[in-house]
Amino acid sequence: MALSEAFAQFFTLEVEMTTIDEFMNRRTFLEAGVLILGTSWLSNYLAHQLSTGSDDMTPSKSEFEVSKTEQEWRSSLTPEQFRVLRQHGTERAGTSPLDKVYEAGTYTCAGCGLPLFTSKTKFNSGTGWPSFYAPIEGAIDTTVDRTLFMVRTEVHCHRCGGHLGHVFPDGPAPTGQRYCMNGVAMEFVPEEA
Repeated sequence: MALSEAFAQFFTLEVEMTTIDEFMNRRTFLEAGVLILGTSWLSNYLAHQLSTGSDDMTPSKSEFEVSKTEQEWRSSLTPEQFRVLRQHGTERAGTSPLDKVYEAGTYTCAGCGLPLFTSKTKFNSGTGWPSFYAPIEGAIDTTVDRTLFMVRTEVHCHRCGGHLGHVFPDGPAPTGQRYCMNGVAMEFVPEEA
């Protein structure tokens, strides 16, 4: 092989490597840009959700029969009740003692005492949250919840607007609905004998 052929092969290899390096640099730059923009959008979205309690879950009514200031709610509820009822939080699955309560009685709103569900409509959904197939008529309102990159139906108390949980179309007969409630958002009142 002549010296000139060796230089030609080296030069060709050098040009190909430069083109590949330039391509990889552009690709890396684009990937980094997309990652930065995506991270920025996601952090802004999550910050908005956490700071506002999410405008995407605001009850359809702006005024309720029971209305309190944030400080009044904080003083009348436990910290976990406040987080769930007033800030649209969710208790951890399996932590509510109400999940396994099956005696006769009524489940009321922990915020205002409104009767929400009866034990006659309670069933074991296996989800770790108290579940019912129907509320007491007029006790709850629903709204669209667009948080966590999905669309769900939020359930809240008709009287105080407190967040109770969500309803899903996978429950038992006769309604086919599963009202999956946060136990901390409710209190159980046993039926009197």
